Amino acid sequence: QVQLVESGGGLVQAGGSLRLSCAAFGRTFSSSTMGWFRQAPGKEREFVAAISWSGGTYYSDSVKGRFTISRDNAKNTMYLQMNSLKPEDTAVYYCAGGFTGWGTPRPDGADFGSWGQGTQVTVSS
Repeated sequence: QVQLVESGGGLVQAGGSLRLSCAAFGRTFSSSTMGWFRQAPGKEREFVAAISWSGGTYYSDSVKGRFTISRDNAKNTMYLQMNSLKPEDTAVYYCAGGFTGWGTPRPDGADFGSWGQGTQVTVSS
């Protein structure tokens, strides 16, 4: 099982940028799809982006063109660069690992077995 620790959240004005990091502790990081999800108050968890072991990327329509997911397998770290942030991006962002699926990850996160503790992102208008 992989352990995940997020960092980089905070408060930013609309139009600003933040970079989230997810440090993974486990021997399967470099060979596994990783993902970012978010959950706003009163809403269900939402898929944001995912990246395969070979660098293939997937994005939700709501963040496509604004967010960029990347990974550094040598550092066991995944990143989410968030630009042009909007108030509706406000949520707790979770890193997901331990992928048990195949190909494109499920948007409900059901094929990820490990989750970080989350990091708060707040975008003010």
